[in-house]
Amino acid sequence: MVLSLEPDEQMLIITGLLMAFTIGGWYMWVLLFVGPYVYIKAKKKYPRGFFKHVLYILGFTKLEGYPTYYEENFIE
Repeated sequence: MVLSLEPDEQMLIITGLLMAFTIGGWYMWVLLFVGPYVYIKAKKKYPRGFFKHVLYILGFTKLEGYPTYYEENFIE
């Protein structure tokens, strides 16, 4: 943690900063501050690990080590 920000929050800020420098425009600079603020507020409302589940629902990643949704019997 740097400046009490977690790595995913830092990644969002760095990506926003790079986009603001390369694309430019006042809206990118506003998004640099508004984006992380909204993300951190949403992150505090949900339990740990919600971001990975959101990425799974959107189809960007797979959850390893869990049974599929269609499994009827799960034996550990």
